Amino acid sequence: MEKFSSQSYPIDEVMRKVNSSKDGLSSCEVKKLQEEFGFNELESKKQKSTLSMIIDQFKDAMIVILILAAIVSGVMGEITDSFIILGIVIINAIIGVAQENKAGKSLEALISLSAPNAKVKRDGKEIIVPAKEIVVGDIVILETGDLIPADLRLTLTINLKIQEAALTGESVPVEKDALAILEEDAVIGDRINLAFSSSMITYGRGEGVCVATGMDTEVGKIAQMIQSAQTGTTPLKRKLEYMGKTLGIGVLAICVIIFIAGMIYQKDWFEMLLTSISLAVAAIPEGLPAISTVVLAIGVQRMVKRHAIIRTLPSVETLGSATVICSDKTGTLTQNKMTVLQAYYNKEFTDVKAMDTNDGVVNKMVEAAVLCNDARARVDDDGEITLIGDPTETALIDLGIMLDMPKDTLEDRLPRISEVPFDSTRKRMSTVHKLSGGGYRVYTKGGLDELLSCCTQAISHNSLQAINTTTEAVAVANQKMAQGALRVLALAYKDIDEVPADVLDIESDLTFLGMVGMIDPPRDEARDAVTVCRGAGIKPVMITGDHQLTASAIAKDLGILQDGDRVVSGRELEAMSDDELNDSIRDISVYARVSPEHKVRIVEAWQNNNAVVAMTGDGVNDAPALKKADIGAAMGIVGTDVAKEAADMVLTDDNFATIVSAVEEGRRIFDNILKAVLLLLSCNVGEILTLFVATMLNWEEPLLPIHILWINLVTDSMPALALAVDPAEPDIMKRQPYEAGGRIFSRGMIWRIGYQGVVIGALALTAFLIGWQGDHQNLATGQTMAFMVLAFSQLVHVFNARSKRHSAFCGLFSNVLLWLAVIISGAMMVAVVTIPTLADLFRLTSLSLGNWVNVVLLSFAPLAVVELFKLLKLNTFKGD
Repeated sequence: MEKFSSQSYPIDEVMRKVNSSKDGLSSCEVKKLQEEFGFNELESKKQKSTLSMIIDQFKDAMIVILILAAIVSGVMGEITDSFIILGIVIINAIIGVAQENKAGKSLEALISLSAPNAKVKRDGKEIIVPAKEIVVGDIVILETGDLIPADLRLTLTINLKIQEAALTGESVPVEKDALAILEEDAVIGDRINLAFSSSMITYGRGEGVCVATGMDTEVGKIAQMIQSAQTGTTPLKRKLEYMGKTLGIGVLAICVIIFIAGMIYQKDWFEMLLTSISLAVAAIPEGLPAISTVVLAIGVQRMVKRHAIIRTLPSVETLGSATVICSDKTGTLTQNKMTVLQAYYNKEFTDVKAMDTNDGVVNKMVEAAVLCNDARARVDDDGEITLIGDPTETALIDLGIMLDMPKDTLEDRLPRISEVPFDSTRKRMSTVHKLSGGGYRVYTKGGLDELLSCCTQAISHNSLQAINTTTEAVAVANQKMAQGALRVLALAYKDIDEVPADVLDIESDLTFLGMVGMIDPPRDEARDAVTVCRGAGIKPVMITGDHQLTASAIAKDLGILQDGDRVVSGRELEAMSDDELNDSIRDISVYARVSPEHKVRIVEAWQNNNAVVAMTGDGVNDAPALKKADIGAAMGIVGTDVAKEAADMVLTDDNFATIVSAVEEGRRIFDNILKAVLLLLSCNVGEILTLFVATMLNWEEPLLPIHILWINLVTDSMPALALAVDPAEPDIMKRQPYEAGGRIFSRGMIWRIGYQGVVIGALALTAFLIGWQGDHQNLATGQTMAFMVLAFSQLVHVFNARSKRHSAFCGLFSNVLLWLAVIISGAMMVAVVTIPTLADLFRLTSLSLGNWVNVVLLSFAPLAVVELFKLLKLNTFKGD
């Protein structure tokens, strides 16, 4: 069937294009269309099998190396090490499979939005059919409360308002007009003659002819984007993958060199083979994936207390690397609740909190706002107030509650006896109330121009004057409120002796009272969060389906839109090529009246600029971008199930400020993982250098294979894991994010790993030389001293790894678990030397008091060297 922009054609032409009529389709036509085009339902692509997802998890270079390490450990008799490594690999695979499974759930949640049934005209009769049986050309009848079953070109609208916030992001219901003819490129939020699948009717009634079903609807297009969106790897995963490949190649090369050198020096080939293999196992930080998993898991638990539910472990770490946060406006940066902020009466502006109800004008204004109103306030058993009705009207009810003029109290005093409902032609609503002393009072609210046309006078400071003397001042005030993105309602009244036969006649000779301006206001905490984001080097960007004026005002108030920043509309964005958007993306802070596909383009453009993008949102329209972004954060209270399933994390308090907490937690986690990397690799460098130098100089072996494996087990496990709970550094949110490149080794990280590893290796060799003294009889003493210094210097070095700038003595006792891990590991080291059975097993010997003094002094040397480097600022590079 021909596809066309139905909003651009008159109703008769649309009916002709879809081969329909005012009586609807015939049953035969419906059946033929269903056979040709299928049912009105969303399709899902075939998901990968669990087995293939599991296999994919073992294609990573680091995982392959770990599996080889597990096999080698098992062959050498280190069964415990072998099982630990395999356990780590399996845990990582489970996490990866769980992450892939969430993509299918996003589509399932989207499918569940479809309306179960719909009322249609077929064969000239109104019938109810399952929504999935609707076809293009069906005439659908719409009533208040209905969920729209497909995309419709409206053919009849009677005061019809549709809530499209989940699809477009606009905070208030959209007033529809079937007679409107729009431009072909009108954005979704401006298509007032269309009704979209999954939207809900909040007011009025109407009819529409179906112009799109299933995957051809706007919601269907979102489903396609969810299916096609590719989830990228996290920054940490990319860095660890690179590190795994680098280490694998480097370690194997060194082990081969050591083995060959041993053969050249005619050492026992089997002993050299064992030494090389042991060194390979020790040098690869097989505990790192487990440590990163534990760190992330602890972060997840901490985030629950901060009102964020993490759906995938890498999500928190990714947030720590975020450089851009693209946020939906409605319900995310704002309260998703229309609120009256300002009033104009007595020829001046007043903040609503300063309104004095003892003033006669104010009293009548509030009565007009509350009584000329179909919204209600419901109080539950706990005293909680729930406002029910159109968001604009509930804002007025809330104003009455705030000023101690609740609707039920006013209605007891001024009961409604008649009304003229709002309609889109008059753009007014009037109600008639009985006065206790006799007679009646008319209250009217509506658009300013429409209401002024019914007024003959205005009241100011309880004094009446002709309307033409105030019209200009009122128009200027209205313009000023509109420029502040306020939605303006004008209020008027009059007293009458009796209600006319034609109730429409009450809308004449009214007295103008004033105006109220309302808006979906920014969250106070969001304003603070934006400030923190900017201080942390993160650019906040607002992406909304709302109008440009409203979006700009909110963005300026929050600090998102600053001098030099651009505001771009969906239509302007549509006209940009991908290259143009990529070039200008950094200058744009606000996007208004955008469609779902626009949001995905914006995220992709930032990613093309090497940004790590976080995206927050709550609606169906946000789901593809949430999935495409490096980290998607959905709102937990007002968020749709589609958004939640597409996201990596859910904010249980719908608070933008929670994102900032997640960023801080993510940075702490990333810091702690880097601390573990620094600790493990600098220690491993020390072990490699100890053996490499000794072998190259044809010395006796300073360490046996069992020594290497034991040190690796004792120093690489508990202390490194304890770094997972290290507290955040004080300036963590005052520095730039980590780069999102594929390497974990910055210049500063390579320098620290290198010089600290050299220090540890040099100290172990020094200890060996002191004990050995070139005499074969003292070989066991030399090996014991090298063994102890290598292990204890690494345990002391743990405290160096806690910060690259701050002294190890800052917050020395802030991590109790770290101290506990170091003490236990130290005790295990002492045990293998002092307990005869273990000493014999490890081929160690007892040490003299002088040798123990040397061991202690040498073991604390790394702390002194690194502290000196920090003091001289030699521990970091510029920008590190």
